[in-house]
Amino acid sequence: MRIGLDGLPLNQQLTGVGYYTLELARALAEHSPDSQFNIISPRPYIFQDPAPSGRDGLPANIRLVSARTNLVTRRWWSIGLPRYLAKHPHDVFHGTNFEVPLWTNGRCATVITIHDLSLLLHPRTHQARSVRRAQRRLPRMADAATIVITPTESVREEVCEQLGITREKVLAVPEAARRVFRPMAPHEAEVIRRRLRINDDFLLFVGTIEPRKDLRTLVQAFEEVAQVHKTLQLVIAGKRGWLVEDLLKQIRNSRFADRIRLTGYLDDEDLRALYSSCRVFVYPSIYEGFGLPPLEAMACGATVITTRIPSVVEVCDDAALLVDPASSTALVREIREVLTNENLRTKLEKASLRRASEYSWKQTAGLTLEVYEEAVKRFRKTLAAS
Repeated sequence: MRIGLDGLPLNQQLTGVGYYTLELARALAEHSPDSQFNIISPRPYIFQDPAPSGRDGLPANIRLVSARTNLVTRRWWSIGLPRYLAKHPHDVFHGTNFEVPLWTNGRCATVITIHDLSLLLHPRTHQARSVRRAQRRLPRMADAATIVITPTESVREEVCEQLGITREKVLAVPEAARRVFRPMAPHEAEVIRRRLRINDDFLLFVGTIEPRKDLRTLVQAFEEVAQVHKTLQLVIAGKRGWLVEDLLKQIRNSRFADRIRLTGYLDDEDLRALYSSCRVFVYPSIYEGFGLPPLEAMACGATVITTRIPSVVEVCDDAALLVDPASSTALVREIREVLTNENLRTKLEKASLRRASEYSWKQTAGLTLEVYEEAVKRFRKTLAAS
């Protein structure tokens, strides 16, 4: 097969969707060496950490395509990409970031990944213009696609209900922690922590800083716990997103502000060191489509406390301690329990490694290829009937 993938998530500092696109492309190419995978973008590519061997560590059957645009074709999804696909035939185009070409003129099947519906279900946690765009475009994109992929069954149900899509059109394909995330030796992690000015007694959060992650509740819980645990730090690792002013003010005004570290965006080895050596990884998000950071933490053997929301329960199962969203009281209780109960922490560390091992990008690629094959089948059947 000849498969196109959306390259726009690889035009900026890599976070969730960018890593999903890159890891999926690598795994697909390894899983199906006879297929050609073209990552297509009208903008230059930016890789934060290219692998040391090969062209950005990519298999030979992946090609990075920089499509030329003009004043007309820079309207990428409605004009530029459809024209590109008309000139360069593909069997399938996969929009890995909520978007697909709005028309293909009978040229190829399309698959769209809808990672979550936070813009529709939790609009107050996003900027108003992003919400308006999602309300306008998401239903159109889901309708235009041959098949919709979601990362969990819970998001599958939400897509069917909120966007009016039939269950047969929506398929859940789980993601996985990236291969780089595995336990790091304590002495190696210590060197990295020292450079980042982080001691050996800390709680960790990883992710883009935005309201949906509910870091205000985490800071509030930390302030309670820190009164007793005198050396404990709270480390928040991730780039600043949107609507962060209230959180930053809360941190500045905290009496434990000197024990709260905002590291900014970190590379994979730094993250691996923190995941591997934190006392507890805490992820208090009020809504997720999948929740990769908890799974990454588990892959490094961390004890995880996160929220009892459908997608996270589906992914973490019984390998994490679960609390109700927005409950600082419950968060304080579970953090204190883990910090003082060595047997519980050891049990959860083992459960974390076991649960993380049940997910792999090889599995994700295999299931995604099955989706592509089904999409081509359905697309050709529709063409024949028209």
